[in-house]
This record gives sequence, structure tokens and C-alpha cells, in this order.
Amino acid sequence: MGEPPPGSNLLQILNPAFSSADSISVVFFIIAILLLIFLSACYSGSENALFSLTKAHLEELMEVPGTRANAINFLLRYPKRLLATILIANTFVNIAIVLVFTLFFSTIFNFASYPLFGFFVEVVFVTFILVLFGEVVPKVYSFQNNVKVSRILAVPLYYSYKIFQPLVYVLEHSTTIIDKRITKKGHILSVDELNHAIEITSEKDAPKQEKNILKSVVNFGNTNVKQIMRQRMDIIGVEIGVNFNELMLQIVDSGYSRVPVFEESLDQIKGILFTKDLLPHMNEGDSFLWQSLIRPAYFVPESKKIDDLLKEFQLKRMHLAIVVDEFGGTNGLVSMEDIVEEIFGEIQDEFDEDEHVYTRINQYTFVFEGKMLINDMCKFMEISVEDFDDIRNDAETLGGMLLELNSHMPKMGQELKYKNYTFKIESVDSRRIKRVKVSFEPKTNA
Repeated sequence: MGEPPPGSNLLQILNPAFSSADSISVVFFIIAILLLIFLSACYSGSENALFSLTKAHLEELMEVPGTRANAINFLLRYPKRLLATILIANTFVNIAIVLVFTLFFSTIFNFASYPLFGFFVEVVFVTFILVLFGEVVPKVYSFQNNVKVSRILAVPLYYSYKIFQPLVYVLEHSTTIIDKRITKKGHILSVDELNHAIEITSEKDAPKQEKNILKSVVNFGNTNVKQIMRQRMDIIGVEIGVNFNELMLQIVDSGYSRVPVFEESLDQIKGILFTKDLLPHMNEGDSFLWQSLIRPAYFVPESKKIDDLLKEFQLKRMHLAIVVDEFGGTNGLVSMEDIVEEIFGEIQDEFDEDEHVYTRINQYTFVFEGKMLINDMCKFMEISVEDFDDIRNDAETLGGMLLELNSHMPKMGQELKYKNYTFKIESVDSRRIKRVKVSFEPKTNA
């Protein structure tokens, strides 16, 4: 009785009361079903699209200010509200789909004699349609086209939040209560707490060198490229117009395996020249077009976090990036070695010259070059970089910080004081601070 009807009896499941007036209703039902499935796909896809956006994608979406940018900014600033909005809206849409499908089937068919077949059509078939076209397909598509989908659906999602705001509020705050209960059972350590925990660890359990490495690992994700890059004034590059013999002299003199190639100035980087690519052409003359060996340069913003850059280096199999400022000008250069040194300290191989980057006079007095990075200075002096947060502003070098502190170029022998630190200018010219003696008084616990 409940088995599906054989082929000859399929007509028996059609509704005998079906009339021409019902055919108009069927058309409206089909249009409503298609529209609702499209809405369900939009809500399902928007979740994958918005939550898969990277920093680079967000920067691209925020390039054009306006309603869309404001909507995206609001939605991602409150991820719980966004998720609650999507869940509530999608639930209402899916319920509507089931109801319309039920009316659609009851108008056309009569499953009274074949309940099992009716169950299959009304439940299994509808579920399959919902899962395939309302969940799987839109989520796969939106993940692959997250920027495009986010750009289209951001504003409709924002207005959906406004419509369902009372329900979103209830759902959001009910999950907050659960989160608080879960949080009581566990404790997430902050970066400062981890640093303090490492600091109070005894020398027996963790030697000083291991402590420094652990601190570097803890702070790794908070360090940006600007803090570790080689400054523009220290970049050694070659002009794209030089002949081959002159190029070889510059390459040998630089001692680097990778050299930026520029046109007119460092703001116009044309690519990177690998010295290993020159080896097969050592006997070529001035007429050799070495420019054909230039490889594309990789550009990164100075605000990029070094943990993200390390992943990109690994993914792209690269070791060097040109750091650019907000106007696209060359601000510096960062390499894989610079990132690794941020954790393990200075790394020198047999080809590196023994450079005296600083001089230690005693435990509390050091002499640094003006171009010394503030982070590196603090490491050498074994002090906290946070001591200078109030005066450094955007400065990354010792010389730059002292210009922020003094507001004009200091004179030879001038002493600048800040907290328990004294900075004595030992060498300076009209353009920059060259050498500084830094001394400090150890802090005493009250």
C-alpha cells in the first residue's frame, strides 16, 4: 500500500481536483521556490565569503569608501552578530521553502494511497535540493570568489541584520552566557602574561639564551616588517642601464646573492637579480644583455606582520621582498634571514664581515649607530621596547626616535634625557644622527 506506484499507475497520484486555476498557483509556487532557494544560497555563501577574507582582501574591499565598505566593516567588527543574522535569516528562508514545497506538492499530487512515496518526494527530495543548491554549491562558489560575493552581499546582509535585530540580540547574548561559563573553566594567556611567565622562570629551568628565543617567539606575531627591515639608505642595488662588466664589479663588491635592480632611483624597482644566474655568462662581454636575467620583485607593505610574510615566503619559495610605503615608494628590504634572526638573533656565516653594530662600554652604557633599529637596541641592552612607546611615534630607528624627542637635529655632544635614559650625540651631520651613546640607570623596585 505504501510502496511507490508502478509506471502504469503513476497517474493515480495526481490530484483529481486539480483545475486550471491551480495551474496559476503552481507557477507562483515555482517562482517562489526558485527565489527562496536563491536567498538560501546567498545567506549560506555569504558566511563562507566574509569569514574567509584575508587582510589583503579587506584592503581591496575598503579601497572605495561608501555604503558597501561601511557594511563590511560593521559586519566583520561583530562576527557573532553576523553569524547570528545568517543563521536566523537562513532558517526562516528554509522553513519557507519547505512550506511552499508542501503546498506545491499538495496542489499537484495526492499521496494518500502511497504515503511512503509521498514521504520520499516531500522530505528526501526537498532536503536534497536544499543541501545541494542552498548549501554545498553556494559555499564552494563563495569560497573561491569571496571578494566578489562579499562585495555583492554585504549591504543586503547589513539590512537583514536590521530586520532581525531583536532575534539576533537574543541569540547573541544567549551564546555570550555560554561563552562566559566555558571561559571560567579555561584561561587564555595574553602576550604580556606569557612574557612575564618567561621572565620569572629560573635560570636553572631556562637559560638566558632560551628565554630570549621564547620571548621572540611570543612577540613574533606582533612584529611588522617595518621593525626588522633593512633601511632604504642601506640597500645596495644596481642601475638597469649599466654594462655587464660594471655590473660584475658591483655584484662582487656587494657580496650579496640577490640584488635589487632599479631604474633612475630605488623607487622604481624593476626586479631582483640572482648572482647564480650570472655564473653561466661569466665570460660574456659588455654587449651581453644581462637584463634578461632579472626576476620579478615581490613587494610588501611596511605594516605586514612577519609571521604572515614568513608563510608567503614559504608558499612562494622566495627569500627577499621589497618593502614599500603607503605611496608606493621603496622604504626598505626584508629577507628570510631577517625574519629568522628575529627569533634566534644575529646569524653570520663564513662570508659575513664582522661588523661592530654596537659597542658595550659597561652594563649600563652602550654606543649605537643612529640607524640602529629600536627593537635591536633594546635587545642588546636587554630592556623593554615598550619604554619608548611614548616618544617613538612612527620612528623605527634610534636616530629617528631622538628627532621625535628633540623636534630638531641635535648638536654634537648634546645630551637628551628621557625617563632613566641619557642619549649623548657623538656624531652627527646636517642630515642624520650617526652615532649615539646610550646610558641608563637600572630601575629599582619600590
